[in-house]
Amino acid sequence: MHHILRISPALALTLALALAAPGATAAPDEEALGKAAGYPAGRNLAQAAQEPYMVGSYSAMDSLAGSCSLAPAAQPLALPKAASEPSFRYRFGARTLSLDDYMEHQRAMAVLVLKDGEIVAERYNYGREPGMRMLSNSMAKTVVALAMGKALEEGLVRSLDDTAATYAKELAGTLYGETRIVNLLRMASGARYVEDYTPTDDRARFNAARRRAGIVEALRGVTERTDAEGSRFNYSGAQTDVLGLVLRHATGRSLCDYVAEKIWQPLGAEAEAKWLLNPTDHMEQAQGGFNATVRDYARLGWLLANDGQAQGRAVLTRDYLLAMTEAARQPEAFRPGRMDHKGSSYSGYGFQTWLLPGSHRRFALLGIHGQAIFVDPELKLVVVHTAVGKDASGDASGNHLGAERDALLRGIVARYGQW
Repeated sequence: MHHILRISPALALTLALALAAPGATAAPDEEALGKAAGYPAGRNLAQAAQEPYMVGSYSAMDSLAGSCSLAPAAQPLALPKAASEPSFRYRFGARTLSLDDYMEHQRAMAVLVLKDGEIVAERYNYGREPGMRMLSNSMAKTVVALAMGKALEEGLVRSLDDTAATYAKELAGTLYGETRIVNLLRMASGARYVEDYTPTDDRARFNAARRRAGIVEALRGVTERTDAEGSRFNYSGAQTDVLGLVLRHATGRSLCDYVAEKIWQPLGAEAEAKWLLNPTDHMEQAQGGFNATVRDYARLGWLLANDGQAQGRAVLTRDYLLAMTEAARQPEAFRPGRMDHKGSSYSGYGFQTWLLPGSHRRFALLGIHGQAIFVDPELKLVVVHTAVGKDASGDASGNHLGAERDALLRGIVARYGQW
């Protein structure tokens, strides 16, 4: 005898909603990225960059290399979830799309939208979870700039017009040592340095020297200045490593210890963060080795959205945050619409922070392969995005990660205000 299962209309609706729930659809390139093997991390840093290991490695990088720890706050900042999720729509490729469409199109590991201190949307791909620490890549540069602001506030760094060698004596007489801190913050040392993420660029050579001989020796190896310092933007991670060295000497502490006490705990971090160490001298990889959970990246963004205020106290001064992130505070050649970066004038640059065009102050922490924290202080809006983009920029491979991410961001902003 055959039994017919009868489903009530209410149950049918529940099942339909479950099937349509966020995260129920397939993420792009799952098999190429290692789904069948459970998204394994690489056995070493070289393997971590290979496609089958990127997801696992980018969410567990501190397991592949030495690191130091930043303890969380004793009382973490609460990030309540909003009672309902807004409908975010954006235009891309002549179509109107949703956040879930985006997660199907692009190799995002996570996207979190924070509005007025509440999580209004949160998505994960590739089996990633909120408790996993995600690699920052160059988002770490902005953390270094925050630490520099705190050291300035505390008088440990006397002036941003001091040269790096004022504090890092071992750089005396070198190009970077004789460069002013403010120009290192703006990526304007004037050094000849190509960072285009090819296997033989100056970045690759610098990082190889850093691993082999230590950060100081690698910095000494940059010797040619092609522009007057302060005159032209030229993005290079080596300049952030100089800032990390300056902070180590100025504070008398490791970057991990100083950032943990002065920034990470005061902003209300919920989880331990990790900073990767250079294997030779065991100094932090200032230019890109920070690892934290997506929600703690949101808390970092929230600190910035509130101009340095967190949990009722000033973690950093508002004046320094404006110096970091306000286009009008930068020289003309570093403002959105004016600054040349690889043939584009879309963005500007402040202190280790990207400045975005628009009707009001808006800025971003950016890292290669799709890492980003977008901050809109006026709208009290933060968007965190971690990814395993197929190429450094996100667009060179034809996947258009950078372009579609920008369209998504504009759609999220449009939900609350104007671009």
